[in-house]
Amino acid sequence: MKFVVLACLCAGASVAVGCADGAGVPTSPSAIAAVSNLAASPRSGAFHVSKECGGFNGAPGSFCMIESSTLKAIEVHSKILYLQPEKLFTAEGTAVVLDVPGPGNNQAFGHCSLALGACTFSGGTGKFTVFSASVVVSKDPDPESPLWHWEGTYSFGPQG
Repeated sequence: MKFVVLACLCAGASVAVGCADGAGVPTSPSAIAAVSNLAASPRSGAFHVSKECGGFNGAPGSFCMIESSTLKAIEVHSKILYLQPEKLFTAEGTAVVLDVPGPGNNQAFGHCSLALGACTFSGGTGKFTVFSASVVVSKDPDPESPLWHWEGTYSFGPQG
């Protein structure tokens, strides 16, 4: 009996030591499935962005600059580039690129129509590869303000 108890204590100690350095990996099917589902779960929620549009003049190269964002992935000083700015205020709208500052190729691709008061984003590069968003666009209530606002929802799907 002493031998069995000693063997169990040794086995338990070996498992504890093997996992203590963080190298241990769950091996049961249910543990692996739980870890896989957690990693595959999309991140999603609501967000708000304020953007300053002093750089928008309706000509090629027009843009707005993000002034504040509750979504960490959309950083302050990101640019919204309007590919056909002359169509922004029409129902047809224009394709847009959200270009995040800093290293890497992190852009989100979307479409905006201010006649409809909406923008949608689907995919992109870098951290926006599996990004999607739908936003309602509004002008700041102060007529002198160059600010516009986005209220919307987003998701980052699993990378496949």
